[in-house]
Amino acid sequence: MVPPMMQMSESQLMTRAAWLYYVGGLNQEATAGRMGLTRARVNKLLAQARDSGLVSITIDGRDVGLLPVENAIRQEFGLQFCIATPALSLTPADKADNPILAEFPLRAVGSAAAAHLRDALAAKPDLVVGTGWGRTLAQMSKHMAGVSAPRARFISLMGSLTANSSFNPFEVIHALAQASGAEGFFLPVPFIADSEADRDVLYSQQAVTRPLELARYADLALISVGELTESSLLRRQGMISSTELAELRAAGAVGDTNGIFFDASGYPVSHDLNSRTLAVGFEDLRRSFTVLLAAGTEKVEATEALLRSGVPKGLIIDGDTALMLAARLGLDHGGATGAA
Repeated sequence: MVPPMMQMSESQLMTRAAWLYYVGGLNQEATAGRMGLTRARVNKLLAQARDSGLVSITIDGRDVGLLPVENAIRQEFGLQFCIATPALSLTPADKADNPILAEFPLRAVGSAAAAHLRDALAAKPDLVVGTGWGRTLAQMSKHMAGVSAPRARFISLMGSLTANSSFNPFEVIHALAQASGAEGFFLPVPFIADSEADRDVLYSQQAVTRPLELARYADLALISVGELTESSLLRRQGMISSTELAELRAAGAVGDTNGIFFDASGYPVSHDLNSRTLAVGFEDLRRSFTVLLAAGTEKVEATEALLRSGVPKGLIIDGDTALMLAARLGLDHGGATGAA
């Protein structure tokens, strides 16, 4: 006779372990005993449940010591809100030595963004949500378990067929729609066209014009920001070349969002790539309620520049980057420190 737990799939075991531990209140030893598994096996199942997004943990972050910083940044850029996650004072050495710590800013901002999105969906069940791409948005999608929003619609704000990863727009939209029961729509085009003429042809296709119109008039737009370095996601994904990176820097670009490259004042630069990118533009993003997700101190320059564009109306940022941004700007934030 095969023991009952041995008949379950990995997903079923993961769900059972998560329910007993998080909802049932059993510790790992009691959960293991209840399931007839080893404690090490239960520990692995619980870790998988968190990483897969089956379990999303919400922490009341109102008392993390960064309220003065949030207020200073909000006032500086005329934002409607600024949310900073706890600061850990992480150094480059900390991140190099510990991959988990290196991912902390992404996870923290992703979790806070998911909480904001859940609130927005609760307030407007038929919300149209546009999303960009990147690791921060992918993290956000992992924290949407248990949300039911069948009347909502998620739409990608950019093309993505040149990227094959868990954080390209197609995958982010799919994860959000699957988690919430909402509809998901995509721009069925590449991230960057081969020429401006090719971009115009792609934009003219009926399969593109309909979802593009939905994206241009999204109620809520969630975007992330990227730095322009050899270690940036765009370069590591091979979406721009080293030569193009150097040309963009020479043109004054300091960062990008949705493949739109902008300078220190937040204006799109004059470069061939900006005329070939298939994405919702800054004017459309200004029309939506656009929230910028910024995770990682390496993005502080690009974050400041995009905030100066006036595109974002809200900001969700990790604590260390928030403190660095406030310091760059010389903002008076009441002596807040990096201690959370």
